[in-house]
Amino acid sequence: MRAMKAVQLVSQGMPGVFRFGDVPDPTPAADEVVVRVRACGLNRLDLWTEEGGLPIPVGLPLIPGCEIAGEIAGLGEDVDQWRLGDKVAVQSNLFCGECEYCRRGEDSICLNARLIGVQCDGGFAELVKAPARCLASLPDGVSFEAAAALTLAGSTAMHMLTDRGEVREGDAVLVIGASSGVGSAAIQIAKQLGARVITTGSTEEKRQLGFSLGADHAVDPAGDWPAEVRSLTGKRGVDLVIEHVGGEVLRKVFHCLARGGTVVTCGATSGREVPMDLWPFFVKQQRIVGSYGRNHADLNATLQWVAEGRLKPTIHRVFSLEETPAAYALLRDRNVLGKAVVRI
Repeated sequence: MRAMKAVQLVSQGMPGVFRFGDVPDPTPAADEVVVRVRACGLNRLDLWTEEGGLPIPVGLPLIPGCEIAGEIAGLGEDVDQWRLGDKVAVQSNLFCGECEYCRRGEDSICLNARLIGVQCDGGFAELVKAPARCLASLPDGVSFEAAAALTLAGSTAMHMLTDRGEVREGDAVLVIGASSGVGSAAIQIAKQLGARVITTGSTEEKRQLGFSLGADHAVDPAGDWPAEVRSLTGKRGVDLVIEHVGGEVLRKVFHCLARGGTVVTCGATSGREVPMDLWPFFVKQQRIVGSYGRNHADLNATLQWVAEGRLKPTIHRVFSLEETPAAYALLRDRNVLGKAVVRI
């Protein structure tokens, strides 16, 4: 049996225990392909997997890594839509393609979805297998590193702003966390859609990153930042909030929200249970919308935007496969501006 190099999570914790070495090459099922991984992005999802913080079972040892780009190196016997050598990105939410939601293009809420790098082996390896239906072709000019920096986080932001929420020309949009993968992409997407963007950053460096990505204002999340957001909007508030933190941050964004405004949320890093004052919520006719992952159309749109120069990756540092645990440590310590990417 042939062997490949991979990084496996063998014990969960903060930090977890990783092992770098040889593991058997993956063998594709009839409807799967094998992708030679060229780059894989690191995400908050990887930290949750590392620490055991997800409400789903994780089998160990596991090869993590859920933001994958590479070339097709093997084809299952029933696969005819792809060819060896095709450059592809792998959709992290592996959808079944058959349930009622998949049939209407809502594969982000597939009834049988699995997360690659969480519920099955992922991309911190030389090779990975995935269902052929869950691949997207890389347009000309899109590098493996760019795809690995935006395939998960960027398409999550795309789904939030163009599917779960709506941005109209001149809208005020608050994007939480300029230096995060979702935040750094959401700032760019919102600006391209014609919004005035306010973002947050806990350090001057993170706020300056927000400005460099196109934000009109960047506020420090320490202190009474909702009041500052309202001041920046003439006390009106913002039309849309892109939020991925949860906890106290989610509670506070409603103080930034205009009448008729919408909060789109996709994460719960700081807490899953949030108390809510219902009176101003319904009196002001506000909305809170959940957003999870992306549909295949969102992934394709994200890659096309990259090809057109409308969306650019924000890559903090590129690591080798052996350095994957160091990439985890950097993200865990909140020292990443944008994305950490592992090149294989």
